[in-house]
Amino acid sequence: MPFRMGPMEIALILLIVLIVFGVGKLPQVGGAIGRGIREFRKAQRGDFDKEEKEPEPKANENSANDGSEKT
Repeated sequence: MPFRMGPMEIALILLIVLIVFGVGKLPQVGGAIGRGIREFRKAQRGDFDKEEKEPEPKANENSANDGSEKT
C-alpha cells in the first residue's frame, strides 16, 4: 500500500481541520460529512430512489370511531 497514514499524520490533519473550521463549526462539519457518507452508501446499494418518509399523523381517531361528525 503506497499511502499509509500513521497517528501523527492523522493528528496533524485533525489539527488543521480544527484551525480552519474552528470549534463552533465542528459539529456542523461532522454532520455534513455523515450525511454525505450516508447518501453515498444509499446510492451504492441502489436505495436512492426510496426516500425516508415520516408517518403522517392520523386525523382525530376518537371522532372517527364514534361515528359522529362535528360541524
